[in-house]
Amino acid sequence: MAVQDPLAQEFVQFAVECGVLRFGEFKTKAGRMSPYFFNAGLFDDGAKLGRLAEFYAQRLLDSGIEFDMVFGPAYKGIPLGAALAVELARRGRNVPFAYNRKEAKDHGEGGTLVGAPLKGRVLVVDDVMSAGTAAKESIRIIQAAGATPHAVCLALDRQEMATEDGKDVAYSAVQYVRNKLGLQVCAIAKLSDLMQYLEKRSDTGTAAYHQQVQAYRARYGVDEG
Repeated sequence: MAVQDPLAQEFVQFAVECGVLRFGEFKTKAGRMSPYFFNAGLFDDGAKLGRLAEFYAQRLLDSGIEFDMVFGPAYKGIPLGAALAVELARRGRNVPFAYNRKEAKDHGEGGTLVGAPLKGRVLVVDDVMSAGTAAKESIRIIQAAGATPHAVCLALDRQEMATEDGKDVAYSAVQYVRNKLGLQVCAIAKLSDLMQYLEKRSDTGTAAYHQQVQAYRARYGVDEG
């Protein structure tokens, strides 16, 4: 059995307790029936969001990834990026923060970008990555502003095959962003961490979920080698 990652295990438990990570039968964007679902929108009060930001900040600082500012892509990435920027400042690492609007504003400051000007090495913060589509859009926005898309920090890496033109491909969205687009990627937890969490609790009513997640991983998982 692989060595356990204490931060990831703590995060998975936190996500389950918050109802953010649920088990059952859920349809993914790719049309797959998944035995688990992660909805970061349910980190829906100050205490949960603050704790989430601590996990992001710890994983990011442990990763050694260097960056000059934080970017939160609309919409879920906006509160995630803001909360991370606040937590980093609390830890003595004060960095600029920006986010985008989906629709351009034609009055006031105008445009689609809000916050600090995009400069230097930009870190994108999001919850999960399904197909890499949102990452491509963030990269386009960052490059258009003359900055460098440098890294992505996620809450959960599903470690499953991405899809292209409705067909499964041999790599995950994270692997695509890392290997094809050249960005560094770190995640608080991965599907393998979730499986370890379920395995530890196989005597507490989660045995069926563990088997379902294992079967899903066998069907749609990617080779991390």
